[in-house]
Amino acid sequence: GKKVLIVYAHQEPKSLNGSLKRVAVEELSKQGCSVTVSDLYAMQFEPRATRNDIVGCLHNSEEFNYGMETWEAYKRGGLSDDLIEEQKKVQEADLLIFQFPLYWFSMPAIMKGWMDRVLVQGFAHEFPNCYDSGLLKNKLALFSFTTGGSKEMYAKGGISGDIRYLLWPMQHGIMHFCGVKVLAPHICFAPEYVSEEKREEMLIAWSQRLKTLWKEEPINCSPEWYFK
Repeated sequence: GKKVLIVYAHQEPKSLNGSLKRVAVEELSKQGCSVTVSDLYAMQFEPRATRNDIVGCLHNSEEFNYGMETWEAYKRGGLSDDLIEEQKKVQEADLLIFQFPLYWFSMPAIMKGWMDRVLVQGFAHEFPNCYDSGLLKNKLALFSFTTGGSKEMYAKGGISGDIRYLLWPMQHGIMHFCGVKVLAPHICFAPEYVSEEKREEMLIAWSQRLKTLWKEEPINCSPEWYFK
């Protein structure tokens, strides 16, 4: 069976994000997948990239450079336990699902902190091994999220601009940079402003999509997909 890691960022299990996460666990498990969830708020995951991420001596104690220090620490097995744990989950996964509410045109800070701390040089990328030759190639990622604004607001002519513009830093700048192939995002627009029935339909649509997820082709990871 395939292995799936769901990185989940919402404070409330009864939220739509909580329900979307639950549906994914149920549906993928039913398919025989092995599903692991990193529930960032429940774990009280530390989002700040600090000196605490390196165990033992620093490579350069004169001047702290987080990128360099975590790279060196990764090579000698000297990263903090929480990072080693998350990297192990990523390493084993065939598919990464990121489930979150959109905050200020981006992911919540706790999830961005997961990206900052877990995807270190040497583990996820190592120049020139990035983009198509990133160290996490052969993995898939899918961003599943809810928005505050309506679909119309996130259309090309809408006040917020095309939703794809917001996906550029997340999908391209992080996932594709690390070599991960990206599936089309799953977006639930403005769930707070629709009926209970509509929210139920959103959960059913997600469940239906997951049934055939492994047959999907990744998006064309090029600027054209985002900005055409």
